[in-house]
Amino acid sequence: MSNAAALAPSNPTPPPDAGPVVALRDVSISFDGPPVLQDVTFSVAPGETRILLGPAGVGKSVLLKLVIGLLRPQNGSIVLFGEEISRMPEEKLFPLRSRAGIVFQESALFDSLSVRDNVGYQWIQEGAPDEEIDQRVREALSFVGLAETFSLYPPSLSGGMRRRVAIARALIHNPELILYDSPTGGLDPVTSTTIIELIVKQRDVKATPSVLVTHRLQDAFTLCNHRFDPEQDRMVPLPAGQTNANTTFLMLEEGRLIFDGSLDDLLHTDDKFVREFLE
Repeated sequence: MSNAAALAPSNPTPPPDAGPVVALRDVSISFDGPPVLQDVTFSVAPGETRILLGPAGVGKSVLLKLVIGLLRPQNGSIVLFGEEISRMPEEKLFPLRSRAGIVFQESALFDSLSVRDNVGYQWIQEGAPDEEIDQRVREALSFVGLAETFSLYPPSLSGGMRRRVAIARALIHNPELILYDSPTGGLDPVTSTTIIELIVKQRDVKATPSVLVTHRLQDAFTLCNHRFDPEQDRMVPLPAGQTNANTTFLMLEEGRLIFDGSLDDLLHTDDKFVREFLE
């Protein structure tokens, strides 16, 4: 069985009438100053990948924290997996968060724990049997091409390998939503491409809805213009002129959502800020 097949669900295609996995409506938040986000409205449908573009400091990472209730908005509503979470008590948020996978900007691994214990951390906390944890960790590591790191410790890994371990940790529970916070930040171009290939693999093999924060246009365009080929076990370009229909773009400017649309819409927009960012 291929690595892709090992973690593939029996039915990766979501039902056509499924509601949004995440929906924000008129969401605003500030921290003792001007709004960081103001009146933000968008949703993520089953199987959809949303690429959130924008320069540093426009509120991209704050938005991800709002999506899973790590921050609460001053105004607006946030629905996650069909439940309004804006004012939900913390203890009720835990089971919802466990259904999402998060890849933090700097990997956020525990250096004192092995790769096995980092990837299987949540299962360990829940008291799962060691045999089950080992099996799931090995499957997740195989999916990201790092089966050999099972017993190693994060300080012995390169930056790119640590990021791939973080992706394995996000995948181990077969999440219903994945949030990627600048997953290629600080990495060289070759390693960045490896990370993007894994994200394309997750998108195409498992159809997991996701939100990916980035300021790197090359990463965003690669996601749109490529697909994962299970037979070749690698990412390949789509035919000229084609893009992934389920991969769309969002863009923030000074806390406001100024763009929501396809790659073609992005490339042909008349918005001055978007045009300057693209150039």
